Amino acid sequence: MGADETMTDRDAARQLVERYLGGLNAGDPDAVAGCVSEDFLNEHTATLGTNVRGREAYRQRLSGFLGSFADLHYEAEAVIIDGSRVAVPYSFSGRYLGSGGEYPEGRPFSIRGIFSFRIKGGELAHRVDYWDSAEFMRQIEAGAGD
Repeated sequence: MGADETMTDRDAARQLVERYLGGLNAGDPDAVAGCVSEDFLNEHTATLGTNVRGREAYRQRLSGFLGSFADLHYEAEAVIIDGSRVAVPYSFSGRYLGSGGEYPEGRPFSIRGIFSFRIKGGELAHRVDYWDSAEFMRQIEAGAGD
C-alpha cells in the first residue's frame, strides 16, 4: 500500500469518526446511526451504560439518550488511528435533563472518557465507551440541591 492510499484510509477513518461525533453533538440519531454497520456492537464499560447490538436497536436507543441532555457536546481531544482501529479521548459535557425530563433546567456535568472504534467496510462496526459513571452521578447529584 502506497503512502497516498494510507493517507486516504486515515482521512476516511477520521472523517467517519468526525461525522459520528457531529451527529451526537447535533442530537441527530439518524446521522449517528448512519455511521454504523448493520451488526454494530455498542459496548459500555461503565456501570450506567448498557450494551446493544445492531444498527436499528442502537438507533432506537439513541433517541432516548440524546433526549436526556441539553447542550450535549463531545469534544475530541485527539483522534488516534491505527489501521482499522481508532481511539478518541473525549470530553463530554452538557446538562442532564433526566430520562423523563425530571430536571427541566438540567444538571450540568463535564466528564472525560475514551471511545475505541473498529471500522469495517467504511462503517463503525464496534464501539467501546470507557467513562466514569460514578463521576457523572456525583456531578448530577451535586446539582440536586439547586
